[in-house]
Amino acid sequence: MAGLLLAAGGGRRLGGRPKALLDHRGRPLVEHAARALRDGGCHPVHIVLGAAAGSVRERADLSAYGISENPDWAQGMGSSLRVGLAALAGSRADAVVVSLVDQPGIGAAAVARVVAAYEGGTSLASAAYDGRRGHPVLFGADRWPDIAATAEGDRGARAYLRQHADALTLVECSDIAEPYDIDTPEDLHRLE
Repeated sequence: MAGLLLAAGGGRRLGGRPKALLDHRGRPLVEHAARALRDGGCHPVHIVLGAAAGSVRERADLSAYGISENPDWAQGMGSSLRVGLAALAGSRADAVVVSLVDQPGIGAAAVARVVAAYEGGTSLASAAYDGRRGHPVLFGADRWPDIAATAEGDRGARAYLRQHADALTLVECSDIAEPYDIDTPEDLHRLE
């Protein structure tokens, strides 16, 4: 079970502060998000960087993870998802759990619960919060080519998930995680 952390955004609504570098418990947010995937049962864990990738590499300890840089990060999450899936294509992983760097309320317990929903190469599962689909999301390896082909803009795999809603397993995680995003300066109070 591979883990894929999308951490390429430039933090436009945060005044250009890349979310990967936001301080959380004394370390860059990207470290916490990658550790949640690893501790939740994902190996290997791959991180897609973009905005300020050099600074992220300098400040964060990412030595335990694979890293790709998305030169087209400004085009949105879809391009980062494609880069990450391509990087994992040769990993022999049966599935991938995709998480976002800007959701520090989602930890290893939620990742582990989503990992447990794996049933085979066509698996499709998502954390849910009070019945609403959220992150992390699990994609069986058989689905990766179609997901990559449809991932674009800031929507990532949203259209694919909507088209395949009948195959999607929702995994309730509201008792162990909080799906808030760090998007604006008003959200920064959620970081410790």
